[in-house]
Formats: sequence, structure tokens, C-alpha cells
Amino acid sequence: MAATRQPAGTILHNEPMAKHTTWRVGGRADVYYSPRCRDELLDFLRSLDADTPVYWIGLGSNLLVRDGGIRGVVIATGQALNGLRNLGGGVVEAEAGVPCTVVARHCSRWELGPAEFFAGIPGSVGGALRMNAGAFGGETWGKVIEVDVVDRRGMVRTRGREGYKVGYREVRGPLEEWFLAARFKFEEHYAAAAERIRTLVSERKARQPLGLPSCGSVFKNPPADHAARLIETAGLKGTRIGAAEVSPKHANFIINTGGATAADIEALIQHVRDTVLACHGVRLDTEVQFLGEPLATGAGS
Repeated sequence: MAATRQPAGTILHNEPMAKHTTWRVGGRADVYYSPRCRDELLDFLRSLDADTPVYWIGLGSNLLVRDGGIRGVVIATGQALNGLRNLGGGVVEAEAGVPCTVVARHCSRWELGPAEFFAGIPGSVGGALRMNAGAFGGETWGKVIEVDVVDRRGMVRTRGREGYKVGYREVRGPLEEWFLAARFKFEEHYAAAAERIRTLVSERKARQPLGLPSCGSVFKNPPADHAARLIETAGLKGTRIGAAEVSPKHANFIINTGGATAADIEALIQHVRDTVLACHGVRLDTEVQFLGEPLATGAGS
């Protein structure tokens, strides 16, 4: 579908979300909006009816959009919210659309850290803030000092870290607000990051199926254990539903082997949860976020 260029940015109607998610699945969004700057984003939010559902997307990882698509508006942050600045004194400001890997690389260049864990997060800063994403033993909110947020009326405010309840892969704060940017505090003269990032990324490539469509880790690690170990010892590696497969390389990844539907993936997620519960007595919680509606019975694609 061709884009319609308007002063407020790019608006796509009936847009296939499979084009915008790392699993390469998902139905159509009623409206997909990509602003070119923060001011356009704020104006667009102010133009929406109060009852219009609004969803935000960064790199499309950690996200399963169901086959029936999304009723409402999807806002893409990558073009408008892509600023990254070293403010001095160990403080870095990153806008919501910046890939976490970019934060890791720039902090290494600026000799700030520890920020290497950002290299293991496949999403953007906005998504990492929303779920307290982490990797390699580090977590996003461990470095946050304050955030800029916007509500659906386009009102921007700054909130300190104390305004949020932060847990493992969970963040709770005011409803109907979305992250625009965050300021992180790192140690200065942290010079060992570059080599460590190379080592961690190399290890990640060796252990994870990075060349295939996935969302990253599907399940949270339960206390004192690892989801991947539980899934593997339940005999689930290589298990398929349709074209969705539990990765033979890393059991906490579900991959799209080609032509999978969101329904295939969701059914496989549930099968893994049920099997692990039956085998180990452990109920796995998902990291992945679910959006949209299932495809209506008998409906076409």
C-alpha cells in the first residue's frame, strides 16, 4: 500500500503488521503512523478522538500481533524519536526509538558503562523501558534516572524513577502514558566495554538463532531457574505447530520457519507452557507482548 504524505508525517491505512514485526507475522492495523519529529507526534496525538485505541511500536521485537490485526492506531517511533546524546557527567539521553544496540555502541565509544547489556536487547529504548528489558546480567531500569512521557492529549512531562514500580521484566506506572525518552546514569572512564561487547555478541550469535524470524526470548526466567532449561528438558526443542518451531538452537526462542501465522506461534507458546507445567510444575510467564485480534473464523487474509 502506498504511503500518503501529509504535513503530520506518514499515514498508512490497513497496513500489514507482518512488515513491522521481527516474527514477520501479524494482521493489518487500521492506521499505521510514522511521525518525522516529536512535534508532529504530539500534534497527531492531540488530533485523535479520545476513544481511539493507540499502540506504540519500535523495532517490532518482543511483539506478537494476532492475525486479525489491530483496531486503532499504531505509532512507529523510529524516525521521530531517534536522538541519542551524551549530556556529560555520565548521563546519556536516549529517545524511545533508538535501538538498544546503538546505546551500547555509543556508550562504549564515550567510555561510559556498564552499558554492554544493551547490546543483547533486540528492541528499542521505548520497549526496553516498558518491560525493563535486560541481558547479560543487566537491566534497563537499573540505569534510569528520569524519563520523558506523553499522554494521549499530547502533554509531555518528566518523571523520576521513583514514579515507577520496577520488577523483573515488568514496569508499572501511570496509565495512558508512553515513553518518549530516558536519561541514564553510567560510570565514567569505563574503558573495557568494546571488547566485552564483542565477546557477548559473539556468544549470543553462537547460542541464539539470530538469522531467523523470532521475537527474542519468549518466556521470562522463573526464580532461580531458566526458561530455556525447563523447555529443553521437557523435550520441546524442535517442536512445531504449523511453520512455528521451538528453536533447536535455543529453547526459549520460537522461530518462523517460513509462512507461520500468529495463530501458529500463539498455539505453540501455549503448548510449551502446558508441557512445562505438566513436566516440571512451573508455570512460565511470557516476555512477549500480544496485540490485536485473532482472525475471525472463516475470514480470509
